[in-house]
Amino acid sequence: MTVIPALHSEITAATNRLLATAAGLSPAELSAPSNLPGWTRGHVLAHLARNADGLLNLLAWARTGVETPQYASLADRIAGIEDGAGRTPAEHLADLEDGAVRLARAIREQPAQAWSGMVRALRPPWHPAWYVLVRRVRELEIHHADLGAGYGPADWPAAFVRRELHDCLASWPHDKSTVAEITLLGDPPDTWRDLGGTGRSLPAVAGGPVDVLAWLTGRSRGEGIRVVREGHAVPEPPPWLSLPAPPGLPAAPPDDYP
Repeated sequence: MTVIPALHSEITAATNRLLATAAGLSPAELSAPSNLPGWTRGHVLAHLARNADGLLNLLAWARTGVETPQYASLADRIAGIEDGAGRTPAEHLADLEDGAVRLARAIREQPAQAWSGMVRALRPPWHPAWYVLVRRVRELEIHHADLGAGYGPADWPAAFVRRELHDCLASWPHDKSTVAEITLLGDPPDTWRDLGGTGRSLPAVAGGPVDVLAWLTGRSRGEGIRVVREGHAVPEPPPWLSLPAPPGLPAAPPDDYP
């Protein structure tokens, strides 16, 4: 047994939660601003629909060996979102449901060996196709919260929070870090050290796993984060998603991840 069934289940559950939220949005609510600057809620839903299309391209690439980029270009990605943002509630819902069905079918039918095929997003690094499923869960959970429609970081599942914190650390931008140390409060606590590189005096912070992830992803202003060493305010977080996938992932789907 590999991690594929568990990730597929996470995608299904996250999709169902998103669809339930989307089904309750009126035309006025869809055209209202989301939590993402410059985007309405309609932009967020259009992005999630087009993201499903893009990740289907990557699964096809891994399956066939024929290069099929996630998006033809950055301009094409932007145009797809803009074109779909103003759809009616029924059109948004149908678009999301259609993408979810097609993605679920592709996951079920993907040959076992194809999960090790190497693909990439618009930016490096290359990563194995099984990590496409991790990326889809990330898109669903983060952007569901971005809707500002009743679902937020406090609703993120524990498995998602644990994995995203792992990948944040695995992809840490040391040269752009704003902190030297983060302590994840829990039982037991877990401390990430040496995050700021050498020769810089940076604060150490602490918070619960959900609060830390919300802060690191820019989905909070630092609520629940406290500075451990005196003399510092809670800093701005370092750049999130500096890499779309951590380096050094195993090619074959692992039994569990992380």
